[in-house]
Parts: sequence; structure tokens; C-alpha cells
Amino acid sequence: MEKKIPTGPRIYNLFPLLVGSVPAWEQRLPEIAAMKFNWVFLNPFQAPGFSGSLYAIKDYYQLHPLFQGDHQEQPEQLLKEFVHQAEKQGLGVMMDLVINHTAKDSPLVSQHPEWYLHEEDGSVRSPFVVDPDDPQNITVWGDLAEIDYQQRPARKSLLEYWKQLVRHYTQLGFHGFRCDAAYKVPGEVWAELIETARQVNPEVHFFAETLGAPLHQIEQLHSAGFDYFFNSAKWWDFHADWLLEQYEQFRHIAPSIAFPESHDTERLAAEWGGEERRSRTWYLFAAFFSAGVMLPIGYEYGFQRKLHVVETRPEDWEEPLFDLTSFIGAVNAMKANTRVLNEEGPQRRFTSPGHPLVGLLRQSEHTAESAVGLINTDTEHSHDFGLDHLGEAMGVDIDAIQEITPLHQADSLAGHQRIRVAPFSMRIFHTLGKKESKHSA
Repeated sequence: MEKKIPTGPRIYNLFPLLVGSVPAWEQRLPEIAAMKFNWVFLNPFQAPGFSGSLYAIKDYYQLHPLFQGDHQEQPEQLLKEFVHQAEKQGLGVMMDLVINHTAKDSPLVSQHPEWYLHEEDGSVRSPFVVDPDDPQNITVWGDLAEIDYQQRPARKSLLEYWKQLVRHYTQLGFHGFRCDAAYKVPGEVWAELIETARQVNPEVHFFAETLGAPLHQIEQLHSAGFDYFFNSAKWWDFHADWLLEQYEQFRHIAPSIAFPESHDTERLAAEWGGEERRSRTWYLFAAFFSAGVMLPIGYEYGFQRKLHVVETRPEDWEEPLFDLTSFIGAVNAMKANTRVLNEEGPQRRFTSPGHPLVGLLRQSEHTAESAVGLINTDTEHSHDFGLDHLGEAMGVDIDAIQEITPLHQADSLAGHQRIRVAPFSMRIFHTLGKKESKHSA
């Protein structure tokens, strides 16, 4: 019996500070659904500590004042209604789960000091990071208090607190959790929390954020039960080997999710002067490369102002530079309808290193299906690729190959000898394999 491959996540990051109150979130759902996303991801929406940062959570059960607005309903009711409205649009809702630290002024710090790491003088430790290129350059997040996950008696009560938290939000109807800095929490802790959530809803999904983590910290999550990891495709130059190496390492732990930008990065439109072509190609590449894809609110309109976890407000909504909503919808539809793009089997580059045309071959581990992405990294000139080489890479006759590039005129490849790829653009081809070829029927 053929193994069923789940539909990969197509995630729209609704950054709540840019939208406002929970009912305002609901107003964006029809547009998100029209772009063929199947998930909405919300950054932390709970009451923050003194810094105002979304990621410095003071109270895990109260809403940020901006999201509560002037509405009289309890937070639980507002959130439950949002999840319900999203479901009506065919969207699952994913929330951020931040359990590697809390706000330094969270009541938990005084109620349960034994849950936290402490400095030699007894003060609660703030998380920090040391620049690997300059050990003297140390960034300390003074608004945060770092949780202590070492094996000790206090860890049991700490885990019970988090278990109750995931039960609470799973019972409100949340379908998934993006686990912030998942690598900073032991895999066995995640395993218990994931099991707890799945006792409430067996279909709940967990997504690990591990960007920038050493491989050994990611591998310790192997048995935790994560459904997906976020990968580093956004930083690829299309030529170095490291991304394909990361892909191969990740896929044996869990499939991954690519994105062209995130709430943590600069806006792509700002980096490249509002060039629409780059925004199109980067999203198409991200959707092709991994089982899952994500983009943050505003990408579809070429927003250039970086999202800020403290300062962003609805007044920061920008005038669109362009409108990619139809294109993104077509990309998402292509992805949803192409089985091999929803799983992670072998993937390799079949063009020469350094060549302006980068050819990636994605293969299914369960069928003879495969897909090829041809990316022209030259920003000035078109480049051609021989159809005989495409057939050779995919292992089929030319007449078994179909072009599935979104919004591309669906001309037959028959009678052609070469494919032309425009400057900094991408074309995608698909085959169900030799069994589907006319000559092998």
C-alpha cells in the first residue's frame, strides 16, 4: 500500500503587532486563504514584560493590551473565535511557544525561582550570545530570565506548568506550536510536551525553530517528535554546498520549512530596492526547496520596513510596492498539487558549480515522481538549458515531463530543444516517472 504523504505546511505569518486587536486578525483571513495558505502563524500574543517585547512573556494566560483592544471578551474567547474563523477558511492556527525564557518581571520569577538559572550573586540570569568571530562582543537580553532545564527535582514542577500551558491552548483549538529556540530545551522535555498536546488533539503539529544552532543541538531533538524544522534557505547564495548538506541532515530528523524572509530578518524588498522579480523568485524557490514554506505579512506587497517585536504598530502598514497575491496563490496551488514538493526525499544539484543556471532535482522516496527547479542566478541575462539534459537528469523521456511553473504559459516541451530561463527567475518541471511515460506504458 502506497504511503500517504501529508500536505506540507504553507504558512502565513500574521505578525500581530502590525494588525492590532484579535478581531482585526480575523479580517485578514479571507485574503490569506485566497493565497492558498493552509496555516496562520501568530507570534506571541500574551502580555509582555517591561520591555514590551513579544518574546518577553510576562503572563502566558493574558493578552497583550494591543490585541485585547477595547473588547470585553475574555482572552480565551477572543482566541477561540479567531481559531474558529480560521478553520472556516481552511486554515490551521499555529502559535509561538516560548519556554526557554520568560520576561524578567514575570511573576514566575518570584513564585518559582528554582525554575531559573542564577548568577553567582543570586540574581536571575539573562540569556546571552557570544559572537563567534569576536568573543568580546556579547549580546545580553536583560529583559529576559533564562529557564534552567537541568535534571533536578524542580524540573518536574516546571514541566507540569508547561504541560498545562500546551493543554490550555490545544483545548482552545490551536492546531500547532512554533517552538522558539527549540534547541535550547532538551529533546526529552519537548517529547513530554508534544505527547501531552497530542493527548488532547492527536493531529496537533510541532515546528522547531533551530536557526543558527550547532548540529549537535539539533540532533538532540531527533526523538522529540517534531513534525517540521525551519531551515536556512533564506541565506543561500545558490552555489555553496552547505544548504543541500543541511537539507540532507535535517530530513532524517524531520522535514523542513523554507522562507524568503521572516520577522527576524530585513525585508527582501528593502534589501533589493523593491525589485518585484526577486520577491517572486525567492518565494518560488522557498516553496520548491522544502516540504514547507512560510512568509511574513507584507511580503506579498513588497513591504520594506522590518518587523519589530516591540515597536511595530498597525500605523506602520505600508503602501504596496507591488501585489504578489495572485502569484503566491498560484505557487501555493502548484505546491499543494505536487506530491513530491510536500515530502523530503533526496535532493541534489545536477548543474556545474558556479554555472549561472542552478538545477535542483527533488525525488520522492515513495514513488518514481520527481521535480526539477532551474534557477537563473544571472540578474542581467537569460540562459538556455538543453531538454535532453533535463530528461537525463529526471531519468525520463521528454514527453513524460510537464512544466508546472506558476502563471507560466503551459506550452508542450515537444518539438523544442532548449529551455530559456529569464534573468533571476525560476522554472519548474515535474514527472510522475518512467511508468507514466508513453513509451513505457
